Amino acid sequence: MSSVCLSCTSTLLYSSNPSQPIPKRAKTSPWMQPRSLSPSSTLKFSPYFGKKSRNGNWVSRRNRFYANSADSDGDTSEVGTEFSRENVAVSSNGGNPSTSLLSFLCPLLRLFSSGDPSGERNYTLEVVTSSLSSLARLPWGSKSLSNSIDGEEINTIDPPKRLQLFEFEACPFCRRVREAITELDLSVEVYPCPKGSLRHREIVRRSGGKEQFPFLIDPNTGISMYESGDIVKYLFEQYGQGKKPSAGLVESTLFTGWMPTILRAGRGMTLWEKAILDPPPKKLELFSYENNPYARIVREALCELELPYILQNVGEGSFRSEYLVGAAGTKEVPFLIDPNTGTQVGDYKKILSYLFQTYSADTVASTPVT
Repeated sequence: MSSVCLSCTSTLLYSSNPSQPIPKRAKTSPWMQPRSLSPSSTLKFSPYFGKKSRNGNWVSRRNRFYANSADSDGDTSEVGTEFSRENVAVSSNGGNPSTSLLSFLCPLLRLFSSGDPSGERNYTLEVVTSSLSSLARLPWGSKSLSNSIDGEEINTIDPPKRLQLFEFEACPFCRRVREAITELDLSVEVYPCPKGSLRHREIVRRSGGKEQFPFLIDPNTGISMYESGDIVKYLFEQYGQGKKPSAGLVESTLFTGWMPTILRAGRGMTLWEKAILDPPPKKLELFSYENNPYARIVREALCELELPYILQNVGEGSFRSEYLVGAAGTKEVPFLIDPNTGTQVGDYKKILSYLFQTYSADTVASTPVT
């Protein structure tokens, strides 16, 4: 029997750097009270953690930690999770090739990323670069495989509790997992972890032992794991009726997975300096699918604002499309629902304008507290 593998050179790895200045964070919003970086839920030791048995099923084993919190559907003040603690230490760079490459690309891409993400944009260029990014990753992340895979039907339904994915939009290995989630037609909670994050990255570090992304928590099975390849295999085994990932999804990341990151000049990589410190009380809800060029631009903004949200995947053939039509009157994505303000908006330009105006520190500071 082998436990969940946590070491793979293909995963982006970050380590805290004491010499790096703490980025400026925004003032708290009027609807939130300041809180500590760690979830306010209480950690309790449980004598189990996840592993894989000989028959391929995921079971529980020793050494698991529970984060006990109220399981409210939209509450973002606490991350209600179960997560396993593996024998890993907080990692340093250590010569990891993926880390070294991204460390080189980060400042270079930021130089060409047109500065302030809330500023005026060349939307023609935005759509062209995002569309080229989609072409680079075809056919992955565009269709739901819930209707058919290898000629066999897969009747996927969302598990009782939503999976929780800690990632950032520009990461090619996080993209690999999001593509798999689109194909499996799953609805998940996304906790963006942009570079400079002081909230979600801290949760990952404390729960898993290191800042490495993507990081998946499945509260339905008690499994938590790093490594994009392992996560994809787990998702298909657990929620794809044991089928293998679609051909090339995992292998192609090393060849074309970097293209969207480069073409988009690092959008969705770094925390916006004017983002509010605390999230709104309820998670935003985004109808999207991974390889849609317009939805990608919106997800980048959500990442740069570090706003947790519910990702409703509606790839071609998704059973969730009827819900989108009922809410928006169309199957077009992206479509954003903000239960905190009652706002429902389509069109990526309007969504960008809404997000940066509503969740800017400047806007919050000028809003009187009632």
